[in-house]
Amino acid sequence: MLDRLGLDPLTETVYRAMLGSPLATPEEHRARLGLTTDQLDRAVGLLRGLSLVRPAADGDPQRMHVVNPRLGLELLLARQRAELAARRQRMEEGEAAVAELLSEFTPAHPVPGESPVVHLDGVDHVRDYLARLHDEVEDEILTFATGGAQTEENMRASRPLNQRLLARGVRMRTVYLDSIRNHAPTVAHVKWLSSIGGETRTAPSLSTRMIITDHRLALVALDDQDSSLGALVVSGRGLITALEALFESVWGRAQPLGPAEKHEACSLTRQQDEALRLLARGYTDEAIAKRLGVSPRTARRIATGLMGHLDARSRFQAGVHAVQQGYLPTGGPTP
Repeated sequence: MLDRLGLDPLTETVYRAMLGSPLATPEEHRARLGLTTDQLDRAVGLLRGLSLVRPAADGDPQRMHVVNPRLGLELLLARQRAELAARRQRMEEGEAAVAELLSEFTPAHPVPGESPVVHLDGVDHVRDYLARLHDEVEDEILTFATGGAQTEENMRASRPLNQRLLARGVRMRTVYLDSIRNHAPTVAHVKWLSSIGGETRTAPSLSTRMIITDHRLALVALDDQDSSLGALVVSGRGLITALEALFESVWGRAQPLGPAEKHEACSLTRQQDEALRLLARGYTDEAIAKRLGVSPRTARRIATGLMGHLDARSRFQAGVHAVQQGYLPTGGPTP
């Protein structure tokens, strides 16, 4: 019963025995309780440390004086109250120090009335922020998943998170690149995501990696080709509305994952059509590869195939022939 005051069951038993027989010697207590000398000495030592007993005033080493329990236990309670107050003070000081550290080093959501953009510097800060963002989303999460085929590790790690979001009733819409259709593990993952309630489509290219949550916040990569630059956390009704409009435009043109599209021998696939548009805008093979989510080698192969298809000897000539043959608008390449 007194364990919360620091007395273990054995020490409490000895204390009660000493209260009941204050004139008994330690040997008599030991014999009556069936204890060893070491057990009794340890219990008495603990009681002395708690100021519940002290040596008798007559100097007899065989006798201990038991302090009035009302006084002794009140002193013990007062000591614990003081220790509790000190712990609370240390905790409050610790909380203040943590809050100060977090405010200095942890990126936060944009604050109303302040800048609508917060820069997350580096991959680690982006990952930390994403974990926080996924914990807070309540209604909807919209994603442009750039990069093409996903790694096995990333897909495996994302599954529990996706399951928790959908179980909470969050609507998930994700646009992947058409190039994932050639990667069986990613296709399997996307089909699994669709099977548990996620909505997925694919597009020939995506401008940048982007995540929008609850019509309130957006996380936009600074540069898809250099993740070390980090990302921007964007708020502000106007900015979010514009980014949501971009997402809805791409989503409306994107296609659900299904059988590979059929096309005539003389026509271009969606991926080839997008690559041609990027070529006409002056994109390099490396930049085209990033936008399409393929390797630079595949991008070069697609470009070479397009030049052959258009009977062109240079990229400039390919652009001219593409306009002449109706693959590109006569007003020039679209943005």
